[in-house]
Parts: sequence; C-alpha cells; structure tokens
Amino acid sequence: MNFVDAILLGTLQGATEFLPVSSSGHLVLAQHLIGDFEQPGVLFDVLLHVGTMIAVAIYFWRDLVGLTTSLWRRDELAKNQRVMVALLIAGSVPTAVIGLLFKDFFVGLFERPDIVCIMLLVTGTLLWVAERLRRAENSRKQMTFVDALVVGTVQGCAIIPGISRSGSTIAALLMRGIDGETAARFSFLLALPAVFGAALLSLKDLDHVAGITLLPYLAGTVAALVTGLLCIHLLMGIIRRRRLHWFALYCWLAGGAGLILFF
Repeated sequence: MNFVDAILLGTLQGATEFLPVSSSGHLVLAQHLIGDFEQPGVLFDVLLHVGTMIAVAIYFWRDLVGLTTSLWRRDELAKNQRVMVALLIAGSVPTAVIGLLFKDFFVGLFERPDIVCIMLLVTGTLLWVAERLRRAENSRKQMTFVDALVVGTVQGCAIIPGISRSGSTIAALLMRGIDGETAARFSFLLALPAVFGAALLSLKDLDHVAGITLLPYLAGTVAALVTGLLCIHLLMGIIRRRRLHWFALYCWLAGGAGLILFF
C-alpha cells in the first residue's frame, strides 16, 4: 500500500464514519478495488477509526472534560453529567460482549463484498424508517438506561461491514423518540470506548508491519482525522435540518451498484 492509497482510504474513512453510510463497508469495497492492498488483520481499518475518534475527542472536548470532571464535582450540572457517564458505560457493555464473542465472525465478513452491499441496503432502510418515524415535537433529550442498552446492542451489530455505526445508532435513538442532536452526540461519544478497545485488540498485528510500512498507515490516520472533523460538523447540521433520507437513498444506490459490480 502506497501513500496515495493510504490517504485516499483515510479520507474515505473520515467522510463515511460520520456521514451515515458505513465507513467499514466503503473501506471493504474500496480495498477490493485496490488490487495490491494488504493489511495484517484489520489493523489499518482500526487505525483509521482511531483517527476519526480523535476527531470526535477534539470536536466534543468540552463534553469530555465535563463528563470527566463530573466524577468529583458537586454542582447541579455534574449530577446530569454523571448520569451520562453511567449511560455510556451501560451502552458500552453490550457492544463489548458482541464484539468479543463474534470477533472472528465479523472479521471474516470483511472479505465478503456481497454482504457489504446487502448491509448497505439495510442501513438505507434504517435511515429511511427513522426519518419517517421521527417527530420533533415529541422528542426528548433525556435518555434512559434502556435507550443506552438498545443503542449499545445496535453498535455491536454495526461491526458488520455495510451497517453504518453512526447511522444505525442515531436511527435507533430517533426511533425511540430521542432528539436528533442528542442522539448524534451520544452516538459519537459511545464510539470512543468501542474503538479504543478494538485498537488495543489490534496491537498484536503491529509485529507484522515492517517499519517502513507504518508511514502510509500514519498518513491514512491523519487524513481520517482531518476529514472526520469536517464531516462531524456537517452531520450535526444535516440532523438539525432533518435530511437523513438523502443518505438512505445513497446507501440504496451504493449497495445496488455494488451488487451489480461484483456480480
């Protein structure tokens, strides 16, 4: 893999991680179109996700500082923030269980572009249904532990390439009546522990990467970070304007075109 491939894939990851069209699905399809692409395990994919999660940490740094300091603060705001910390922990549990139990199965799906295309069709359907059921006047900003467990389970299933992590988790919360901006913020914050855990599990693959090969990997990670920052801002505006159905159409077109291309 050369620098151009790495930067293109990193840019693709940064855009599709936050725009609800499945970053893993697009990476699988793009990597199949790059004839000489190879990686140990899914190390490169995980590093690109780390780049986009650094973008989340930068964009939501005030939230992260507030959640961290709430553990020892005693003001009224800290109480609500401690509840949010508990919700994030609760949501991370089903994600971790699903990821650990079915890791090998999910990794195998990254070699199946046919599954990716079908799952893109599923992602499009989730987005369409969520936007149709969404009712802004009845939406709520306060989440419950049931909401957290549901979205954590959905995030665990979104390891399947082609299922958009951001799209499916936001759609799940919208269908449960959560306000769009609250849903997006919780979705992004919930991804941080999941990606951190995946990165730790992939450290063993570093032994198989020659020192000279690490530079393209790092270039791709930086490209994902920069693109991700721009696309987080873009998606927050899209959710406020209720335009998720356009991404549903895109997922249907991409999944359908992929099925035609590969078969």
